[in-house]
Amino acid sequence: MALIKFKVEDRDGSVQELEIPDDMSLSLMEALKASEYHILATCGGMALCATCHVQVMEGFDNLPISNSDELDMLDTLPDVTDISRLACQLRINEKLSGAYFKIVGATEE
Repeated sequence: MALIKFKVEDRDGSVQELEIPDDMSLSLMEALKASEYHILATCGGMALCATCHVQVMEGFDNLPISNSDELDMLDTLPDVTDISRLACQLRINEKLSGAYFKIVGATEE
C-alpha cells in the first residue's frame, strides 16, 4: 500500500494536502467525501450529474484521458475549462500523486 499525496482547494480558497491509500480502489470523489469535503455526487459516481466537477490546477497531463461519458457531462457545464474533470472518474493511484485539485462542483445543501 502506498499513500498518494495531493492538494485540494475548497470553494472558500482553503488548501489542504490529503494522503489517501491507493489500495482501496477509491475515486477522487469518494476520497473527497470521506475527507468531509462537501461534494454533492448526486449520481453516485456514474458521470451523470457533474456535481463533482474539479479543476486540475497541477498534474493534469499525468491523468488518464477522459472517456466519452465524462466529456459529454462536462460539456453541459457553464463553467467548464480545459482543465476540468469529474472527480468520480479519477481513481486514486500514483497518477494523482502531486496533483492539485480545485473543487468547483455543486455543494450539498
